[in-house]
Amino acid sequence: MRILVAEDDPGLRDVIVLGLQDNGYHVDAVERGDDAIDQFKWYEYDVAIIDWRMPGAEGIDVVAWARRHRRPTALLMLTARDAPSDRIRGLDTGADDYLVKPFDFGELLARVRALQRRPRGVDGPVLEKGEVALDPTTRVVSVAGRPLKLTSTEYLILELLMRRSPAVVDRKAIAEHAWADETDPLGSNAIDVQLSRLRAKLPSAGVRIVTVRGAGYRLEEA
Repeated sequence: MRILVAEDDPGLRDVIVLGLQDNGYHVDAVERGDDAIDQFKWYEYDVAIIDWRMPGAEGIDVVAWARRHRRPTALLMLTARDAPSDRIRGLDTGADDYLVKPFDFGELLARVRALQRRPRGVDGPVLEKGEVALDPTTRVVSVAGRPLKLTSTEYLILELLMRRSPAVVDRKAIAEHAWADETDPLGSNAIDVQLSRLRAKLPSAGVRIVTVRGAGYRLEEA
C-alpha cells in the first residue's frame, strides 16, 4: 500500500513517514502543496495525508484538485483548525477524514487503516486490456474471467502499465511505484526479474509487455 504525506513541518513529517514505514507502508513525502499535486499526476496512492497549511498550495486546494480529477485516493487532512466550519469545509471539499493537531500517532494509524477498509465512491473503473481485468478497489486481477495470482510487486507493475497504456513507462517510474525505495531495483536486475515473471503469467491474456529499448516498457494488446 502506497501513501503520500504532504506536510511542511519537517519534524512532524519525519515522524509520520518513519511511523508508517515501520508499519509496512510505502511512503512518499513532500513539503509543498504544489508538489503533492505533481505526485498525484504521476502516481497512484491508496491514502494521502495532507496538511491544510502548506506553501505552494494549501491542503484544501490539493484535496479539491484530487477530487476534480477523480483520483481514487482516500484523503486525510491534518490541521490545527478545529472550528466546526473548518471541518465542514474540508469534508465538503472532498476529504474523507479530518485529524486535528496535535494528535497521537496511534490514532493516525487507526484512521489510515479505517480509510483502507472504507469503500470509495470515486474509485476508478476496472482496468481492462486484452483478456486482463484489474479491479483497483479489490486488487483482484483476472484473465478471461479466471483469477490470476500475482505478488504485490507484480500487481503494482501491472497496474501501472495498464493505467499508462499505451504510453511507455520508464524504469524509474516502475521503481517508484512498486518499491518502497526506488534505488534498490534501479541498481540491480530486480525490475527485469519481476517483468519476466509477470510475462510468464500472461501467456494467453491477449496482452504483451513490450520492451522499448532505451525508453522503458509498454503494455499493448497482442
